[in-house]
Amino acid sequence: MPNDENWVDVGHADDFSATPVKRVSAMNVELAVSCKDGKFGAVSNVCNHVGGPLGEGRLDGDYIVCPWHNWKFHRCSGLGEPGFEEDRIPAFPVKVEGGRVFVDLEAGTKRQKKPHPTHPLAREVKRAPGRLRIAGISTTAMDGANPRFSGSDHLLDHALSAARDLQADTRLITLNALKFRNCEGYYSKSAQACTWPCSITQMDADDQMDQVYEALVHWADAIIIATPIRWGAASSLYFKMAERLNCVQNAVTIRNRVLIRNKVAGFIIVGGQDNIQSVAGQMLGFFAELGFIFPQFPYIAHSRGWSHEDMECNVEIVRASKELADGAAMLAKRCLDLAEHLIARDEAPSAIERGGRKAHAMTT
Repeated sequence: MPNDENWVDVGHADDFSATPVKRVSAMNVELAVSCKDGKFGAVSNVCNHVGGPLGEGRLDGDYIVCPWHNWKFHRCSGLGEPGFEEDRIPAFPVKVEGGRVFVDLEAGTKRQKKPHPTHPLAREVKRAPGRLRIAGISTTAMDGANPRFSGSDHLLDHALSAARDLQADTRLITLNALKFRNCEGYYSKSAQACTWPCSITQMDADDQMDQVYEALVHWADAIIIATPIRWGAASSLYFKMAERLNCVQNAVTIRNRVLIRNKVAGFIIVGGQDNIQSVAGQMLGFFAELGFIFPQFPYIAHSRGWSHEDMECNVEIVRASKELADGAAMLAKRCLDLAEHLIARDEAPSAIERGGRKAHAMTT
């Protein structure tokens, strides 16, 4: 047994040998203890990125991979992976005596965080002066190489055209033209792991979800989401986008930071069969959680019901309908009118406490 009181017994060597990386608490210090080829290492359990638990990660050679966002640190020295050595976490001396593993907690190295450039989306959320701005988001998944008529896109075009007639700036985002990754479930690992800006967007410069984030959080005063109905629900692309928007809502949960302020949302829902109310209900509930406000009569919709399988007729009805086209134009006006009112009053909070939704902070 060692005599130096700085050395703390953290467990039996055989236990660590059986588990390549293990999270250990010693004298209120959280460690990631590893063993490879009989050599032990001990580093801080806390990742430099956003505090992920390294002891719950895996080994890649001699590097511990954070289970949250895949940052890597040498399991013995604490240095970041090659090219990122300036990022280092505390490392502690380790020795084995009598089959037990001891760590010197008093001799740990210093944590050092390499300065990383701030992501453009992380800037202050502040409305730029200028005309009202409305973004339309198309969620249809029709094959762009073989285009067909889309009722939801057709009505979205009418809405944006009407907005331009009202002297608003417009922006169209076609999800099917963007290359963006699916949500990878960081929130399921820990609420703290789901960050703003989205972890995927921060790590992958080619991920084009940044265009949606830029429009919704920073650019637009109002948005209109257009979707077809697919088996009683919004399109698959809509849900792919919605899952990636969890980071916007989660900023409230873990940081008490409201990213969506004084912004309005409306919806266009078009289907060959019914279930309009269910689709609208999901969309209203989801965008309300992000912080959007809705005008009176916040959506327009069209469906001919369950028994109408003649989609060619349905397409022609939407294409020729003056009532639907006018409805899309009036929806755009309602959204812009409410956005103008909200901007003028500017009463939306930038932080808000919501009972029952606060995430517990991770113990480090």
